[in-house]
Amino acid sequence: MAATTLNLSPSLKLLSNKNGFLGSQFSKSFVSSKLFLGNSSFSVGTLSFTINQQTSYRHINGSPWSSAAFRCFAQKSEPSLSVDGRGNNGASERVVVLVIGGGGREHALCYALQRSPSCDAVFCAPGNAGISSSGNATCIPDLNISDSSAVISFCRKWNVGLVVVGPEAPLVSGLANDLVKAGIPTFGPSAEAAALEGSKNFMKSICDKYGIPTAKYQTFSDASAAKQYIKEQGAPIVIKADGLAAGKGVIVAMTLDEAYEAVDSMLVEGVFGSAGCRVIVEEFLEGEEASFFALVDGENAIPLESAQDHKRVGDGDTGPNTGGMGAYSPAPVLTKELQSIVMESIILPTVKGMAAEGCKFIGVLYAGLMIEKKSGLPKLIEYNVRFGDPECQVLMVRLESDLAEVLLAACRGELEGVSLNWSPGSAMVVVMASEGYPGPYKKGTVIQNLEEAELVAPSVKIFHAGTALDSDGNFVATGGRVLGITAKGKDLEEARDRAYQAVEEINWPGGFYRRDIGWRALPQKQFATNA
Repeated sequence: MAATTLNLSPSLKLLSNKNGFLGSQFSKSFVSSKLFLGNSSFSVGTLSFTINQQTSYRHINGSPWSSAAFRCFAQKSEPSLSVDGRGNNGASERVVVLVIGGGGREHALCYALQRSPSCDAVFCAPGNAGISSSGNATCIPDLNISDSSAVISFCRKWNVGLVVVGPEAPLVSGLANDLVKAGIPTFGPSAEAAALEGSKNFMKSICDKYGIPTAKYQTFSDASAAKQYIKEQGAPIVIKADGLAAGKGVIVAMTLDEAYEAVDSMLVEGVFGSAGCRVIVEEFLEGEEASFFALVDGENAIPLESAQDHKRVGDGDTGPNTGGMGAYSPAPVLTKELQSIVMESIILPTVKGMAAEGCKFIGVLYAGLMIEKKSGLPKLIEYNVRFGDPECQVLMVRLESDLAEVLLAACRGELEGVSLNWSPGSAMVVVMASEGYPGPYKKGTVIQNLEEAELVAPSVKIFHAGTALDSDGNFVATGGRVLGITAKGKDLEEARDRAYQAVEEINWPGGFYRRDIGWRALPQKQFATNA
């Protein structure tokens, strides 16, 4: 059987075998079901693969083909993607990167890393069908990211030179600790530093100790005491589960009864499990929310571009909170002056405070801010210890710097003096979610016209958060938030028009989206839906 040869650097080139190859040159991601017809084999370095055909329906560059889905079987286990860890591979260091996670944020990170000149190849574990089909990374669905030893073994086998941890749960459980101990550069904080997100009470105590402006609060584990405090403070008031609750553990109670009900649901009924065994009762801040991101190397921090998301499920910021229904960058509310204030009064005191506490923070610090109406000054609402989702999507399409190089510098404590380049103009992402989200929703609904949607306007990119392929090769929804339709434009209005133009092209009767993403920064404008 003839072999198909792949040359991974600087770009992927594939030479066809007699069974028929459907393309000539692709990205660095080297495993894609779009590329082959028939049974064949190929090798990467010392690793050989066998491809077994399974007939299915695919698209190549927007054109339909009856092609072959395949499974890859490694026939030798030696590492095949190798780079010199100290940068002796050509003019500059080139690394193999493993992204941990499988959502829209991770898809955006893979997309940016794949474009990085210093990145040789991108793996994503577990990844998802959209990431794999896009060619932005090679997905490893069978790698158990909860098993540090399995992740370490994979990294050693494939000479992974950088691990980027997307979600918060593996960080809080200590994945970064284990990887760093094994000598694998890892962008993401230790379990101790990840407590900034893992425990809102811990975050508040850091704010108290180091003079970081935040909302007035008290912490409770007893429902009666919490209710008494709420009665004294009055409504509106905010109730938060102390631990991780997938972005849903915050209740903005507009009445006392709503607040009492939130306390009971967390402390008595245990709707968030151990995450809600303590609650933070916090003053309600009136103003405009904004997201602020900084890359941190333990001692130094550099800001990313500003972004703003929409947490509520309904138009006009109504309905229950979600993980985020859309975002845009830059956020006009965060002026250059305010960004400087955030760095000086919130980010840098946190970085120095964490170092003083003996748990240096390395990773991305995501500050959820309220620009207070009465003072015009920023207060810290919460910290996340990873890129926001969907804010990451708009940041990654605007980033022009080498992401892999910058993240490696953070891992090594070398961020001082580093600056980032961003594309001019704006970017917007509109999240498409399963009908019923953030409540119960149906899985397995078919999504069509995604390739056509990416082609309707310039600079459109669709990031997949919760998709799989069915037996007919169709994308189906597997999660609550499923797609992030992202577009760039010369300004926010153009970015929004392009994003919604792409959204309208998608045929997904089982999905919905907000029609007013960006409404705070732009005049109100409604969009019709075909979904």
